[in-house]
Amino acid sequence: MDQPYLSVLIPAYNEEPTLKRVIDTVLEVPEDLEIILIDDGSNDDTWQIMLGHADGDRVRAVQHSVNRGKGAAIRTGLEHARGHLVLIQDADLEYSPSDFGALLEPFKADRATVVYGSRSFSSHAAYSYWYVMGNRLVTLVTNVLYNCYLADIETGYKVMPLEVARSLALSARGFELEPEITAKLLRLGHRIFEVPITYTARSREEGKKLTAMDGIKAILTLLRYRSWKPRPGSLNDAATMRSSS
Repeated sequence: MDQPYLSVLIPAYNEEPTLKRVIDTVLEVPEDLEIILIDDGSNDDTWQIMLGHADGDRVRAVQHSVNRGKGAAIRTGLEHARGHLVLIQDADLEYSPSDFGALLEPFKADRATVVYGSRSFSSHAAYSYWYVMGNRLVTLVTNVLYNCYLADIETGYKVMPLEVARSLALSARGFELEPEITAKLLRLGHRIFEVPITYTARSREEGKKLTAMDGIKAILTLLRYRSWKPRPGSLNDAATMRSSS
């Protein structure tokens, strides 16, 4: 298979109820893409569903023998990705692949090297007041610490060149992955382009896993990487990616 334009990473931990629909929906997107499925030690039928879709070419599946967290799953996915761009797709139904076109348009128009899908958090029965306020607080802390103006750093839709994603040397195990990605991108000098997306939040009963502790970890992660120094060559690599787009 030639290098696809987009690698879609789908990490999953016990997502049997929604995984098949998510995979099928991504495959319907009219883009040159591949899917990397990562089973993070599930104990339901998640892995069997992945094997049922894997064809060794456009859809590939890898498995962790034990649960290692979303961050570890993404690192595994990045090792197997072959696309020019990489996008993370959660295995639930909160984010819609119908937004892929809007997320990719800035790249095709040579307007950006990193794109985030920004959630509006408009009225929705599944939203928790404290969940929304926590997201806004984490974003506010990011804007203050890194002197930027972003609307939603915790969004799961982050799209960038595969080389840029790999240059971040991600270390997060769990949901602190999102602020780590943002902090390191900003430290590398990237200007993040945001586009509006649709978002349907799950309730706690439906499997929502984020807690208040994840918000605290996010802020600590932002503080930790405020003085992060990229590995030698990363700034040059990032500059090359920006100038070539």
